[in-house]
Amino acid sequence: MFKRVVGAALLFGMAAAAPPANAASCADRDLVVQRLQSKYAEAMVAGGLQGSHDTKMTMLEVWSSETTGTFTVIMTNAQGVSCILAAGTDWFQQEAVLPPDGIEG
Repeated sequence: MFKRVVGAALLFGMAAAAPPANAASCADRDLVVQRLQSKYAEAMVAGGLQGSHDTKMTMLEVWSSETTGTFTVIMTNAQGVSCILAAGTDWFQQEAVLPPDGIEG
């Protein structure tokens, strides 16, 4: 009985102390950018700030490559740590569709 209690305590203790599953997709922004540029030939094509002046702001960026067709969406916090939110292939860009003259959009 004692072995089972200790074993369960160790198992749950290790699970609680494990790093989050998404920690592997986060790194210093400079490192993330360097890898996107060197491995996938991606460049930043869009970005913006998320949050408000009252809260901590984060930068959301979309990187893509016409050469490889890949894209990556990253979010960078105020400490300079970037996390990959999404990545994929077959990237395309579409021009904004403007409403016809005389119609307010």
